[in-house]
Amino acid sequence: MTLESHQHLDLWPTPVGLHRFDAADAVNPTLARAFLALRATAGAAGASFHASDDDLLQRIRIPEWDQLIHFIVDALHRTVAASNRTHWPESAPGLRIALRGIWFQIANGGAHHDVHTHGNCSWSGVYCVQADDASSRCADPVYGHANGVTRFYGPYFNHLGGAFNDFGNVYLQHPHADFEPLPGRLIVFPSWLGHQAMPYRGESDRIIVSFNASVHAEQGSDQQHAFAAT
Repeated sequence: MTLESHQHLDLWPTPVGLHRFDAADAVNPTLARAFLALRATAGAAGASFHASDDDLLQRIRIPEWDQLIHFIVDALHRTVAASNRTHWPESAPGLRIALRGIWFQIANGGAHHDVHTHGNCSWSGVYCVQADDASSRCADPVYGHANGVTRFYGPYFNHLGGAFNDFGNVYLQHPHADFEPLPGRLIVFPSWLGHQAMPYRGESDRIIVSFNASVHAEQGSDQQHAFAAT
């Protein structure tokens, strides 16, 4: 190994995949109506916050839902492959994407979801079905630009409580990143990454789909997959 005079390493990056669903304009309105109907069936019509059970793969049977699921699985495959490209062998195995749970959330009236991580999976994601347009959403007099965003907290966050701050560690001092609720956007992220849905208020409900997933070799022992990633 050659010893270099000067070398800089950025170790342990946090991979996040951003994906746009091209069929969102055609699919999202139907999905929103389906989720609102399921909320009403659960006796929560008009509730400021409602989260479904995570068994939507078994409960929803409409073509628009199938389109979204195939998009999610393809996006997961792309993000996982990009994140592991320097760690897999050259002849990487085929993959099976196992959706361990998938659910929707509907929020309005200042409702939010506090900081949390997801267990029993390696990847998670959030897909935006519906929210106010950016100009209306950001005009909220209380929440402003943070209205309804998904906020992620990076691995530095837990070290800031007693950290000494000076000009040398400015890279530590912005430990979160906000992503707007843009209909059609899917964010795929590691399950260990802390995140929250900031309070939302708008003319339209904020409707999102969340999921947990695990990834396995195509010939592995785990057969509980929803779709084969190709």
